[in-house]
Formats: sequence, C-alpha cells, structure tokens
Amino acid sequence: MVTFVVESASDSLCGELTRWLLEPKHGVFVGNVNAMVREKLWDKIQNAKTSAIMIFSSDSEQGYSLKMTGEPKRCVVDIEGVELIKIQ
Repeated sequence: MVTFVVESASDSLCGELTRWLLEPKHGVFVGNVNAMVREKLWDKIQNAKTSAIMIFSSDSEQGYSLKMTGEPKRCVVDIEGVELIKIQ
C-alpha cells in the first residue's frame, strides 16, 4: 500500500499518478503497487520539483515508512526508531 500527498502538482504529474493509483481527493493518491513502480513514481514526483510526502508499507516498527521531498510545511523526525511529523 502506498499513499502520495502532492502539493500543487501539474496536470501531467496527476495524470501519470492516476494511471497507477486512485485520487480520492485532489493531490492525494492511494494504491497498491510493487516497490519498483512505487520508486519510479517517487522519482517522477521528485523531478517535478514539487513538495510531496510518500507513506508506504514496510517492515518497520510502525508498519510503514515516510519519505518527503521539496519544502513541505511538515518534516519527518525519527525518535528512537519511531517516525513522527514535526510542524515547522
């Protein structure tokens, strides 16, 4: 399972993401893709020079991991192996 939250994404980027994922709300994309597809979509988001967060299933203590790109209003903080969100 993967979730992308993209701020001010272009129409072409949204179109690319909706080929693989559902968009329940503008800028929020959810789906179940393999790791290769997930990383390729993440590369496209990073190349688009937009702020975004990716939340995906992993074998961590919490059961998921986070990645961020751009300059979002929140950041990920790792405290003793637990990833938390800090509002800047």
